[in-house]
Amino acid sequence: MSAHAIRGLPLEACGLLVGDPADGSDRVVRFVPCRNVAESAVLYTVHPVDHLRADRAADDDGLAVIGVMHSHTHTDAYPSPTDVASAPDPTWHYVIVSLRDEEPMLRSYRIVDGAIAEERVFLDT
Repeated sequence: MSAHAIRGLPLEACGLLVGDPADGSDRVVRFVPCRNVAESAVLYTVHPVDHLRADRAADDDGLAVIGVMHSHTHTDAYPSPTDVASAPDPTWHYVIVSLRDEEPMLRSYRIVDGAIAEERVFLDT
C-alpha cells in the first residue's frame, strides 16, 4: 500500500481491501491498487471499472471488498472531513497512508455515522 501511495505522487493514490467478512477476523487478504479518477492531490475517487473488477474477482474467490485505502500527500494519516463525509459503508476499513514525513505512516479507521474510531493494524509475517 505504501509503495502504491508513493508511486501515485504527487496525486493521492487509492485501492481496495479484500477479505472474508463472514469469518469475523477483519483480515485483509488482498490489496487491489486502483486508479484515482479525481486525479487530485487532495481527494480520491476509486475508478468505477477498477472497483467493479476488484468486486468481481473477490466474489469469484468467495471474498468481498471490505475497505478502501487512500493516501494523504501532505497531511497526517487521519480522516479529513471530506473522507468522513464520503465514507460509503460503516462496515468498511478506511486505511490512510500519509506521505507527509520521510517514512510513510499507515493507519486504519472505522467511520460510522461521522464518528471516527482508529483500529489496530497487524501485519502477518
